[in-house]
Amino acid sequence: MAADGGDKFSVLLPTYNERENLPLVVWLLVRTFRQSGNNFEIIIIDDGSPDGTQEIAEQLEKIYGSDKIVMREITSILFSSGTAYIHGMKHATGNFIVIMDADLSHHVSLYSIKQKEGNFDIVSGTRYKGNGGVYGWDLKRKLISRGANFITQVLLRPGASDLTGSFRLYRKEVLQKLTEKCVSKGYVFQMEMIVRARQLGYTIGEVPISFVDRVYGESKLGGNEIVSFLKGLLTLFATT
Repeated sequence: MAADGGDKFSVLLPTYNERENLPLVVWLLVRTFRQSGNNFEIIIIDDGSPDGTQEIAEQLEKIYGSDKIVMREITSILFSSGTAYIHGMKHATGNFIVIMDADLSHHVSLYSIKQKEGNFDIVSGTRYKGNGGVYGWDLKRKLISRGANFITQVLLRPGASDLTGSFRLYRKEVLQKLTEKCVSKGYVFQMEMIVRARQLGYTIGEVPISFVDRVYGESKLGGNEIVSFLKGLLTLFATT
């Protein structure tokens, strides 16, 4: 929490080969936080990127200050969404944690207004509600996303409209509790976080977002991730 007792937001940015995207997404975050007047820090958790992402992060730390930009590396063997967040939380000093991708597929916005409206434990971006949507995907990618979300809704009935997105705000203590409970890796992790949150009685607010496909680099979504997702979904169905 901020020294003055107000809220502080710690943004966790897992990165792998995001040299082109990182300066812009950090600039957008800094501008947004400064315009809103909220205290913040951005924690970059890099998966040993060979493209020079770490060097860019170090330059950004010099530009914006070490109190605003924190660079941490995690070994590739251990890297996953869950381990990245656990690693990042060790260095987070905010009472709210924002998780998002560094690939510019998410619009940079603050969920603090929505959080305060309902005093939510979690505020999640949704592509499938209100004026939310997806831009830049081909038909195959859209069908995969829609299909995965539909199957998840039918089997798990989570009470949230978008389980596979990775743009969320958590109370720090809630994220800590959920990462202790979750066992999934990769894309299933985001889904399990919401399912476990409902199990534990945490409140979830949703904000419609326009998801725009990455500007630079390539998505890691492939056949192995789809198979892992289906296995994880069935495991959650059998155990929740």
